[in-house]
Amino acid sequence: MTAQGEILFLVHRIPFPPDRGDKIRSYNMLKAMAEIAPVHVGCFADDARDMSFADEMAEVAASQCVTMRDRSKPVAGMNGLLRGQPMLVAMYEKPELHRWVRETLATRPIKAIVAYSVQMAHYVPDDLPVSTRFMMDFVDFDSAKYAAYGAEQGGAMGWVNRREGRVLLDFEREVARRAEISTFVSDAEAQLFARMAGVEDRNVCALDNGVNLNYFNRQSDFSEIEYKEKPLLVFTGQMDYRPNIEAVESFVREALPIIRAKYQNATFAIVGRSPSPQVEALAQQPGVIVTGGVPDVRGWVAAADVVVAPLRIARGIQNKVLEAMAMARPVVASPQAAEGIDATNGEHFIVANDPQAEAEAVRALLKNPDQADALGKAARARMEERYDWAATLAPLRDMLFG
Repeated sequence: MTAQGEILFLVHRIPFPPDRGDKIRSYNMLKAMAEIAPVHVGCFADDARDMSFADEMAEVAASQCVTMRDRSKPVAGMNGLLRGQPMLVAMYEKPELHRWVRETLATRPIKAIVAYSVQMAHYVPDDLPVSTRFMMDFVDFDSAKYAAYGAEQGGAMGWVNRREGRVLLDFEREVARRAEISTFVSDAEAQLFARMAGVEDRNVCALDNGVNLNYFNRQSDFSEIEYKEKPLLVFTGQMDYRPNIEAVESFVREALPIIRAKYQNATFAIVGRSPSPQVEALAQQPGVIVTGGVPDVRGWVAAADVVVAPLRIARGIQNKVLEAMAMARPVVASPQAAEGIDATNGEHFIVANDPQAEAEAVRALLKNPDQADALGKAARARMEERYDWAATLAPLRDMLFG
């Protein structure tokens, strides 16, 4: 025990290893908090692979409870309707974890609780001692994402997503009013939430994401992909995640044909785990390859002539963009993918408003390799200046213990 007490960290997905967006942030937060005080971790595993990392996390955590998430979206949706809960919260309901939280609070000198992602907030008791600080790391403004899905959909799924957007926003507002401090991955996200939720009177602020500058570095030790079909365009991400699926479908359908009209050998590599059937089908299109999971994404990023991030719905900060910039690659991003990143359009990356503009931006960079190289070098310099994890997470100690 340290003088200020110990930390309880509640996470919706085990923060090991840092190989997808939400785990990257939670992993780095856990490591940073463990340097401040003992950390007790309660979290979910999505599958046996996730559960296999529990022993590795145990080397960092003072104690832990890792439980399997076993509610499907349809079951969670029905439970949410019956209980008046958001579906996202109902998906992460587990009596075992509630019991572990109560026991940990009763037996350990917990002085700070961090709930990571809004679905973990319902594990934080309402009757916390005055001396115990509750920090809610929303990460992203999740209800806004569901509202955006619902606005563009009809039928049953449109209704489901519109309801989730409304009910989840009510829950987020309630949580923000309970928490001593609420954090988001960027100042833009924090300000949007405070305004939309009507909680400008609460302590809502940014705790920026970062990037591992030693790992995502052209000079680090990795095997670069030798891909013969050039130029090579690369997108990285978890490929069963809806915004990523829609991003690559849009790029293949609308931007890639324009690029290939000028560069007929241009290849678009979709790199990431668990490609959905829609993504796998894109491999039938001219100039498209779908890699599935790869041992080291850096090889593909380093080989890219241009990295693209054509997301149409996105929340927070895109790790894929930070990582590509840290690898000194030229990046063409949609406004949604670029939002929240403290970098300058035209100097550190290119922001393109629609598929036509994305195609034109990619073609311009392919036509001028010196410009592309300069953009990549400027991107790396900006990441070193602004997005080192040690710097972005430096405020954590004061956030937790004042």
